[in-house]
Amino acid sequence: MSTAPPALLHRVGDRALAWLDAHREQFRLTDGDLATGRGIVERLKPVGELAVNMRVLAREGVAGSRQHESAERLLDHAWRDLLDGGNLLAELQRQEPLSPVPLEIYASLYELGRRHPGLEDAIGLARSTASWRALEMMPSRRLGLLNAERKIGLVPSGDVDQALAATWLGRMPEPWTVQLHIAYDVTHTVFHLTDWGAAPDRIPPEIAGYLARYLPAWTADWAELEHWDLLGELLVVDACLPRPALDAAMWERYAAAQAPDGAMPVQGAMPQGSREEVFDQVHHPTLVAAFASAMATSRALSSDVAA
Repeated sequence: MSTAPPALLHRVGDRALAWLDAHREQFRLTDGDLATGRGIVERLKPVGELAVNMRVLAREGVAGSRQHESAERLLDHAWRDLLDGGNLLAELQRQEPLSPVPLEIYASLYELGRRHPGLEDAIGLARSTASWRALEMMPSRRLGLLNAERKIGLVPSGDVDQALAATWLGRMPEPWTVQLHIAYDVTHTVFHLTDWGAAPDRIPPEIAGYLARYLPAWTADWAELEHWDLLGELLVVDACLPRPALDAAMWERYAAAQAPDGAMPVQGAMPQGSREEVFDQVHHPTLVAAFASAMATSRALSSDVAA
């Protein structure tokens, strides 16, 4: 299948990164969040997603000089300002010793040279307990935890193959059962298994073949429903396969949904409302757009070089 032009792929990421940079202050936790403690984990999730995206951009090396500057600015902002140099994660780890969230967020920042010894000590203490291994979570989430442990140099607290086998994707069931929440389980299984696209060869050949067979139908369905957030994640999955399963038309349709300022709606058209309301609704699909663009652009450029 033909791939989309690298210029189109790059443009999606460039616009998305510009929007994220312009709205970086809205990732910040409010004084009310910190005072009450309510919803801190949910409010930290976008910060962790931001760190993952900056790690992908740095790894893939497809950003131009302006993008690179924006990415560095966002990364410094996330670590120094949003997370108080890691102190916020360390405090959350102390308050909720068995929460995997601080470790999951810290892992990408650790890979980019950020360190917080106090947080690492607290994580080490939690991991020394039987309770850490007894934590019940979705199998795809378990893969994410094991990957985070590996990224900061720890021996994973479980078996990756067993965790993968327990996922929906690992069982390769009937492809017509892919409802919305299952589709997100599929994409995140791939993300965690491949370390956010860094090691696509970790996808077993039989699962890669399963995905290649059914991705065109799945993406056609979600594009018809104009679910851009999920479609973006499925485009990342396609970039992780040995050979792309999707044609250029799917990327062109996805790119056409992006707003002129770089934001990507979750589904349908851009939402209306206050700046804060719109941010809450579109920050995730816009982060996904930056992720998908980096992966697809890198893949396209690598294919051009190989040809």
